[in-house]
Amino acid sequence: MIIVIANQKGGVGKTTTAINLSAACALQGKRVLLIDLDPQGNSSLSFVDSGSINASAFELLTELEQPWPEFIYRTKVKKLDIVPSRISLAKLEAKLVGDFDAIFRLRDRIESIRGDYDVIFLDTPPTLGIITVNALVAATHVLIPIQSSYFALEGTDDLLETIEKVRSRPNPDLSLMGVLVTLFDKRTALSKDVEAHIRKVFGTKAFKTIITRSVRLEESPAHKETIFTYAPNSSGASEYLKLCREVLQRG
Repeated sequence: MIIVIANQKGGVGKTTTAINLSAACALQGKRVLLIDLDPQGNSSLSFVDSGSINASAFELLTELEQPWPEFIYRTKVKKLDIVPSRISLAKLEAKLVGDFDAIFRLRDRIESIRGDYDVIFLDTPPTLGIITVNALVAATHVLIPIQSSYFALEGTDDLLETIEKVRSRPNPDLSLMGVLVTLFDKRTALSKDVEAHIRKVFGTKAFKTIITRSVRLEESPAHKETIFTYAPNSSGASEYLKLCREVLQRG
């Protein structure tokens, strides 16, 4: 199962979800690989010291002769590996322009190690450029985090349209696994109204699990930890564990 976590809108909890959902699945005994495809590399910083990165997602997609072990870094979380990202990934679009296999690079690379993992997560940048399209072409499922705010569904139509275009040609097996309500503030009527609207629009595709706004979740990446080591008894830890179970059930 290859799950791309995507939303071209920034600040929706996409990287937080990539970090903690991948860790949750590893804690459930699954062999997990997280591939950080965001040039900002925020997922990577929770697991790997930036100074120790010799080969990253950029080299994975451009230097096709380099063997896989060079890109895989072990994390402190048992059964969780990561392919880290660096700012150089921002140059990928310019590097691949005109290449006939540009959108298939990640799919072709993953094929050889796919059997080594139960779940592969792809954390994408907040754009619908060649990096995100590569992830959609390589993936089996899409998970869309949506913040419970006034402009929650803004831009979602563009993402869904891109998913349909990918399904129509390069990846007909791609399916929408679910929509995740994030940054939910249970104290406000707005959050509840937005959640109700998301459930009305997406029906059963909306995950039952909701990720509430949490100081602990926001703090944990700064300490280079997942929520499970930083605040194991927090609401964020229990919510991402519940989400993990839903994801594995849907997959």
